[in-house]
Amino acid sequence: MKAKHLSKFCRSPFLAFLISLLLLVVPMQTVVGQDVANGQATATVMAGLVVTAVQDLAFGNVLQGVAKSTPNDNDANSGVFSITGAASAGLSIYLTLPDYMALADGSDRMTIAFSSTDATVDTTVATPSTVVAGDGWVDVNPRGLGSLGGGGAVVGTGGQTNIYLGGKVTPAVDQSAGAYTGDLICTVAYNGT
Repeated sequence: MKAKHLSKFCRSPFLAFLISLLLLVVPMQTVVGQDVANGQATATVMAGLVVTAVQDLAFGNVLQGVAKSTPNDNDANSGVFSITGAASAGLSIYLTLPDYMALADGSDRMTIAFSSTDATVDTTVATPSTVVAGDGWVDVNPRGLGSLGGGGAVVGTGGQTNIYLGGKVTPAVDQSAGAYTGDLICTVAYNGT
């Protein structure tokens, strides 16, 4: 019988009243065991790089058996590559330089060489003849441009950098007459610095 009376008590309006009263009288405290916050990931993509061969490395007329050089500070004849991109961004620059120049039909080749001082990297975009050491890197090895400044060259603060290139051709004493060419390839990439 006792269980029956208890069952009626639990369903009674009196119990509902007591529970409601208890909820109003006893202050409720919020207990937080965890929390959530939202943040964002951000990034700004910099301008892409553009490399342009502005001027060919020109040796002009060459005599059989007589070597001829063009320095990297010759405004009219130095090879010039222009690099545009994000201002002050670090660069890795690689020049692929030929060992020979050839006639168009490939029937003869002439030696071309580059010394360890045949390149200049100019971050101020002056002219080959007016670049000074504070403008970038003067008279450096064209085969070692990737290691300039310990981390590579940089795009100038104006968004442009120029490379000036010199070299030397050595024709044989029986070099065939004609126009000789060789490919100079400049590859540039951002290096993250």
